Amino acid sequence: MARIETPRPIRGTQDIFGEDQRRFGRVVDAFERVRRLYCFSRVELPVFESTAVFARSLGETTDVVSKEMYSFEDRGGDSLTLRPEFTAGIARAYLTDGWQQYAPLKIATHGPVFRYERPQKGRYRQFHQIDAEVIGAAEPGADVELLAFADQLLHELGIVEGVTLQLNTLGDAETRDAWRAALVAHFEAHRDVLSEDSLARLDKNPLRILDSKDPRDRPVADAAPGIDDYLTPQARDFFAAVTAGLDAAGVAWTRNDRLVRGLDYYRHTAFEFVTDRLGAQGTVLAGGRYDGLIGSLGGPETPGVGWAAGIERLAMLLDGAPAPQLDVAVVVEDERAFGEGVATVARLRKAGLVADLVATGSPRKRYDKALKLEPAETVSLRFEGDASATAFRTLRGEPRAEQVLRQA
Repeated sequence: MARIETPRPIRGTQDIFGEDQRRFGRVVDAFERVRRLYCFSRVELPVFESTAVFARSLGETTDVVSKEMYSFEDRGGDSLTLRPEFTAGIARAYLTDGWQQYAPLKIATHGPVFRYERPQKGRYRQFHQIDAEVIGAAEPGADVELLAFADQLLHELGIVEGVTLQLNTLGDAETRDAWRAALVAHFEAHRDVLSEDSLARLDKNPLRILDSKDPRDRPVADAAPGIDDYLTPQARDFFAAVTAGLDAAGVAWTRNDRLVRGLDYYRHTAFEFVTDRLGAQGTVLAGGRYDGLIGSLGGPETPGVGWAAGIERLAMLLDGAPAPQLDVAVVVEDERAFGEGVATVARLRKAGLVADLVATGSPRKRYDKALKLEPAETVSLRFEGDASATAFRTLRGEPRAEQVLRQA
């Protein structure tokens, strides 16, 4: 008989269980808790969209679109793509689902996203993100609230130590056009020393040269003109309002005038929360203002700002995640008491207690098996003569199970 080979997981995917799942769950639970504190509505989105949604929003020349998207043609001949991020789908929904009537709209979501890239520590081809957006608010206060949301989330998770908020302004459209022209002139004067990738970016997306990790590009990029010399008074005032708001909210930040976003629809605030605890890939949460995005998708010019963070990467920063506390272990020490054991567990769970039933294995060893679960209380069910008997034992805390069962 031919040996059946067990299928292996797809490279870049993971099965999340045990301690990893508890860390993952801590991030999601904290995100949902802080989301509610900040009055962000939860939204659910399709896992796949028309490829055009991401091609337009992310830009045809970006690595995500040209190299990393999982795109396929469905049976109807339409080109679809598994979402590589959330913002584009949210912008599409804002236009197609009539969400304009709710502007300014504060929404948040989380779930899997997909990018075909080299798997590495904390980075997978199917990974998970949390995401928060404010659409329809042009005021710097929206940027401040989103950054305060992110900062409080990191505090709730207990991972703020060693994490720094790096902040920059990309200015308004006038600022960006002037700065872009200056950068192009600077890089053109040094074409002979730029890498092949940067030469390709020079014609299509010159701001991305500032992010280059190629050692050939760094001296030229480091010597490039800064944005501050090109800020309009309006752009300067916007950034000043954001930083003043962060100071008022108690959010620590540091200026990084080389922090950029390559696509033209980004405006004003750009930010990253970074750490040195995750190796070279140190960004744990990032975002910015994208006032030109919805217009690029065919809608009216609509301001927006948002951020996203990888759940797995945040989970890696957690100190630990203890196993869930078991309130009550119900031990069936006699098979004739099995039905009563099932009924007892049901009553306890309906009363809000975390309860588990121990009714398998050697009857003499079930009590010891229950103790290994480290419950706060145990309830033992057995028969004495022809009648069942219930024994209660509180190991720690209050005897809540006994109270519930005696009232029943």
